[in-house]
Amino acid sequence: MVNPALVDPDTIRATAAEAWIRGRPILENYRTLYTQALDDADPRYVGGFGVFRHYPRPFTPANTDVVSPSNDTPYSWAWLDLRTEPWVLSVPAVDRYYVLPVHELDTVYAGFVGSRSTGQEAGDHLVAGPDWDGEPPAGISSVIRAATRLVGIVGRTQAVGTSPEAVRELGGIQQRYLLRPLHVHTGTPEPEPARQPVWPVWRESVLDTVEFFSFLDFLLGFFPALPTEAGLRGRLTDLGVDGRGEFEPATLPMAVRAEMERGIADGKAALARAVARTESSVGLFGTRERIGTKYLEQAVGAVTGLYGLPVEEAWYGAWQADSEGHRPPDAGRRDHRTPGLVRDPDGGLTLHLSHRPPTDPAAAANWLPVPDGPFTAVLRLYGPDGAVLDGRWTPPPLTPR
Repeated sequence: MVNPALVDPDTIRATAAEAWIRGRPILENYRTLYTQALDDADPRYVGGFGVFRHYPRPFTPANTDVVSPSNDTPYSWAWLDLRTEPWVLSVPAVDRYYVLPVHELDTVYAGFVGSRSTGQEAGDHLVAGPDWDGEPPAGISSVIRAATRLVGIVGRTQAVGTSPEAVRELGGIQQRYLLRPLHVHTGTPEPEPARQPVWPVWRESVLDTVEFFSFLDFLLGFFPALPTEAGLRGRLTDLGVDGRGEFEPATLPMAVRAEMERGIADGKAALARAVARTESSVGLFGTRERIGTKYLEQAVGAVTGLYGLPVEEAWYGAWQADSEGHRPPDAGRRDHRTPGLVRDPDGGLTLHLSHRPPTDPAAAANWLPVPDGPFTAVLRLYGPDGAVLDGRWTPPPLTPR
């Protein structure tokens, strides 16, 4: 409940705007968590907390968990509730690129298990929440300490071909990614389980209304305040958003509600401007050390490429408009393994995006078919080199012909 004696009326709008931007990734994450770990009637349900659901086959338009899914690295999804005890993530020896990134409630990464970060050897990796202060058992390969009590994993494993044999081989690797509570791994007694909360039912409408703060209030109960955001958390507490899950918009004084609604509008406008000027994934995804308090950039990443990887793992770019400022039509997919591509004389590659195939044979070989309508073209570079990471290389313009 709002404490009028503590609230400075002049700060309500700014606080609501800042908190809406700060909280947007948290709610974007909860949208997926709800469908995958809580709503067993949803086709995207993975089976609850503590289990993997693997996708060894190429994605289709029916797969909506990720904004722009990748068929080069099929997914392995899982969610962990770390309130009772840590979990152990076990992996086999893997002879190809893979990554099992552990993201926190606001989509910042707590750590990574994978060929780039922990190697290609088999190992057992501990994932612990903010309330655990124990010692890792013997034999643990690495420890990932999360700042939130709920975390997710969107694993990627390189696909090598799409033949039935290749799909079976990929599925065999994925099936050996295992999750176990710490007490099962160590063979010790099971601790007293944490109380199950009443999970709020996800509705898209909450993103645009003051009810946004009801969901944020509930989810902050799984997210101990970080020292860097003590000021914002304090101002939110004065407004009744304190992590107890009891915030009720209907009890707000009309003047306070009106200022919070204006703040939401301000936050939405600021996010829209930031999205419009964003041309790559650099600075949008990463660990707490890298992201810091860049909450606007973090929100851009959540709404344009939820669960995107940091640039060390993958670089993402997109053309929101062509070189003349027009939005291009929707793109399909090609990669460096596509047979028959025709290189430019200098070794470069020119792709032709159009609804109908080009008549020129060389252009047709590099044709990327697209629907006859608006789209965003997305470029991914896995394991990018230094020229990409430091900005010396940038995507060429998408030029209409």
